[in-house]
Amino acid sequence: MKQIWIVDDDEEMARAVTLMLKLLDGEARHFLHPRLAAREFLDGKRPDLLILDINMPEVTGIMMLEFVRRRPELQNLPVIMLSSEATDIQIDEALNLGADAYVTKPVSIDELEQAMQAAFQKHAG
Repeated sequence: MKQIWIVDDDEEMARAVTLMLKLLDGEARHFLHPRLAAREFLDGKRPDLLILDINMPEVTGIMMLEFVRRRPELQNLPVIMLSSEATDIQIDEALNLGADAYVTKPVSIDELEQAMQAAFQKHAG
């Protein structure tokens, strides 16, 4: 079972994604604030996959993505961006910074599964 961290300030969305992940054989842990997840990373903990909301107060998902990609030990961590907005500029920025997939809210289980497969494939081997 894959350990998946969700960083999203929207508890309802995180609950919905958590339920979908259970159906996809994933075990989710939810963080309401990126700083809480960052502390876990700094303590040496690491999930198999990270799902980041983009629009969060104080520390955005893009800022968290930059934090993750700057750390050598997290370079191979698959990351999916999840946002209610999907402008070409936002998608390009996230992918250029190292996100492996980008899905929009509300996400379907099929979209989530495809994004997970794409993210894991990029880091296989």
